[in-house]
Amino acid sequence: MANTQRQTGSTESESASPSRGVTIEFGREICGSLEIAEQREWLVTNGVGGYASGTVGGNLTRRYHGLLIAALHPPLGRTQFVAQLEETANYDGSSYALGTNRWASGAVEPKGYLNLESFHLEGTSPVWRFAPADALLEKRIWMRQGENTTYVQYSLLRGSGPVRLAVKALVNYRDFHSNTHAGDWRMQVGSVQNGIQITAFDGAVPFYILGANARFEQKHEWYRDFFLSEERARGLDDLEDYLFVAAMHVELVAGQSVTFVFTAHPITELEGARALVEQTERERKLISKWSESDSAAVSGAPAWVRQLVLAADQFIVKRVLPEEPEGQSILAGYHWFGDWGRDTMIALPGLTLTTGRPEVARKILFAFAHYVDEGMLPNNFPDGGSQPKYNTVDAALWYFEAVRQYFEATKDEEAVSQLYTVLTQVIRAYVKGTRYRIHVDEADGLVYAGEEGVQLTWMDAKVGDWVVTPRIGKPVEVNALWYNALHTMARLAPVAGASAEPFQKRAEKVKQSFAKFWNSRANCCYDVIDDPRNGNDATLRPNQIFAVSLPESPLSPKQQKAVVDVCARRLLASYGLRSLAPGEPGYQGHYHGGPRERDAAYHQGTVWGWLLGPFALAHLRVYGDRKTALSFLEPLGIRIYAEGLGSLSEIFDGDPPFTPRGCIAQAWTVAEVLRAWRATIA
Repeated sequence: MANTQRQTGSTESESASPSRGVTIEFGREICGSLEIAEQREWLVTNGVGGYASGTVGGNLTRRYHGLLIAALHPPLGRTQFVAQLEETANYDGSSYALGTNRWASGAVEPKGYLNLESFHLEGTSPVWRFAPADALLEKRIWMRQGENTTYVQYSLLRGSGPVRLAVKALVNYRDFHSNTHAGDWRMQVGSVQNGIQITAFDGAVPFYILGANARFEQKHEWYRDFFLSEERARGLDDLEDYLFVAAMHVELVAGQSVTFVFTAHPITELEGARALVEQTERERKLISKWSESDSAAVSGAPAWVRQLVLAADQFIVKRVLPEEPEGQSILAGYHWFGDWGRDTMIALPGLTLTTGRPEVARKILFAFAHYVDEGMLPNNFPDGGSQPKYNTVDAALWYFEAVRQYFEATKDEEAVSQLYTVLTQVIRAYVKGTRYRIHVDEADGLVYAGEEGVQLTWMDAKVGDWVVTPRIGKPVEVNALWYNALHTMARLAPVAGASAEPFQKRAEKVKQSFAKFWNSRANCCYDVIDDPRNGNDATLRPNQIFAVSLPESPLSPKQQKAVVDVCARRLLASYGLRSLAPGEPGYQGHYHGGPRERDAAYHQGTVWGWLLGPFALAHLRVYGDRKTALSFLEPLGIRIYAEGLGSLSEIFDGDPPFTPRGCIAQAWTVAEVLRAWRATIA
């Protein structure tokens, strides 16, 4: 028998919940309608890539939902261990369902959402309150930082008699991108102190379900054909099987709590009150760091900004390297993205500097410095553990902007001196030429990139051999970034004891040549110039906004205003900028269907939330109207009350009502809204 506890404890006499200073809260008007409640999703994370997530209604709608999605190779290797709990409260002779499931037959059973009186977030932790008769039973979920461990705590807040709680644990063991159809799969289930151990197959990582003073009844029964509605909407396998592995029984009287622990660690904290205080204190410190970094700005911050400070932390994960044992990175989005070079560098300032955590920014910058290869940053780190993929032209250029903002915030000359060699390697590689024909055209000083069959810019959708938006040539945002990178080098060179002159000369040449991007007929910029097949691309896309929003603009003030105006009138939606203007060939106003249909629409009209930050800053630059700039951010900011509770979505339909799509929590959306909000109120 394995020793599975560090502290056993007894049934907790008091819940360690923090005060009810909550931002997001729903009553029966939301909770009592499954169609509405299942559209609102919660997320808790553990800082190493693992997470737990589900819906307010309690049912699972995605393959990515679950109580314990463990990161077996942090921050990747994410594996669903524990899928769902199905609870029943027996009180005063009656039985009340707390869990909810949808089935392939169309049935909804049980219907626990009907007993749900309210739901709220405390920090990032979801809290449900069920009302069986005159009793009030609370359920809350959180994770332990640095561990693949999820806590589920039940507290009887009110009741004239005891509640006997029966909890069915439904488990799995599969990659989080897949679905399980069990067949005759048998897992190994055994007793350990305070619970059970599950080993899915020989060689699998064992995991544990623990609970002090609960009675465990082992089972081995497959529940088949759970219906996952969001997977059907995405054109994917929408049915799944889960193993009913144990029933846990406990009796509570008013004022008592019990905590169940779902973990990949044989030794962990079992005392729920202590674990909850630990998590609550951690989130309090996050808010405190933000407050202390800029108390004047924080005092007038709307509630959604405070909540986004907590959301920002959910994307920051450990990435241990031999050279950087304390290395950190940024997951691009939940539920399914890993850490991507481009997304990390774009999101870094908003997630770390705006929130008062420059030490995290420093770790990320140094971690990624070890991955620079032939002047390029990796596009992504594959989940399977293979080598990083270097197929992005702009990630390395966003790295310069992240370093610039870090230095402006910290004046950390030591870090700049150490990173300067890496930055010069990137400049030299772009000038000399690197993968995929990425090179500086010495005739005009602009960056050219691309070859058939690859996608190098952030508009990177590809369906089979079909490159949806190839953008071969000289993309406008790439050269705006290149211009700013040269200015950054001129600014940092003296710090590192080098000359700024070579970079200043290159920057001046780029500024003169940038005039080639101006489309006088449309009074805005071409999206790409010098495409070897089609010349200059006049398609109206949002990429030109960076030629205004970045600190150094190669455009004249008149041109900057024209760019902002055309983006405002033809690309702006309530929650971001469209990736293609309505009326342009290929425009698609709805992002839906199977993988091919969705990829085809990804950058062909779909609204991207992260672009709202650069747009608001560009608008502020040309109009100087802080109130108006802030008004652009507000509609997206208050989306924390909708789909991904407490966070912001990746994308939205291009046509009204701009339905949210993609990831429910996206790093660069949260980051750019926070960064733009802070810069606008300065």
